[in-house]
Amino acid sequence: MLGQDMVAAAQGAGAEVTAVDREHVDITDAAATLAYVRSLNLTAGDVVVNCAAWTAVDAAEEQEAAAFAVNAVGPQNLAHAAALSGARIVQISTDYVFEGHATTPYAEDAAMAPEGAYGRTKAAGEWAVRANNPDHYIVRTAWLYGAGGPNFPKTMARLGGERDVLTVVDDQQGQPTWTVDLADLIVRLVAAGAPSGTYHGTAQGAVTWNGFAKAIMAAAGLTARVDPVSSAAFAAKAPRPSYSVLGHDALRAVGVEPIGEWAQRWAVAAPSVLG
Repeated sequence: MLGQDMVAAAQGAGAEVTAVDREHVDITDAAATLAYVRSLNLTAGDVVVNCAAWTAVDAAEEQEAAAFAVNAVGPQNLAHAAALSGARIVQISTDYVFEGHATTPYAEDAAMAPEGAYGRTKAAGEWAVRANNPDHYIVRTAWLYGAGGPNFPKTMARLGGERDVLTVVDDQQGQPTWTVDLADLIVRLVAAGAPSGTYHGTAQGAVTWNGFAKAIMAAAGLTARVDPVSSAAFAAKAPRPSYSVLGHDALRAVGVEPIGEWAQRWAVAAPSVLG
């Protein structure tokens, strides 16, 4: 989902892009990753953007080693290989690296305290990138949706067309973020020559999953009622953050405008996402 929009955004900005998938290289294999990156003949000024991730949050609780391989070992291998080529790495991270019980937006330098396996593996990936390549951007994001893959808006629109009433959790708050906007932000960060560091790539504002579902029904022209329900009603294996709102001070400090307000961006995104 993000990878497809990242390729389009980079090409739209005039970059020469090589799109890489598992058929090209297994990033959990250090030797294979190094050999492949060397084959690209990267130099200073080139950028490796890692959109690969294990994002199955519940499955990570039972397969943490596998998730760690993708979310921590893979970024370590890519960061190391990019550093040897003089290239920058952009690592996509997540709100799950925080404990998720705050009441004000998490700052970029807030302490990481993940409560589940997914968050632990992504936090490890952040540390691996920092340790292996000083020329890095770590971009944390959350609640992603886009045209290129399964996601919350598509699921809600499908269910809203099948049922009269939906029940959606109303005790988790976050920032729905369009993958097109995140890809654009990464391109703008690179173009601005922003210093290495950690940035937050989410839309502004905040909403609950219930509130977002209502916005999805409206955009899809559906009349299904969306009732609130507690997270406790769902027997999820992995803990979900009750508060996933991220602050954007680091972007503003380097003169890069954050992504716009979530509802406004959803209004723009909805036709292509629900298409």
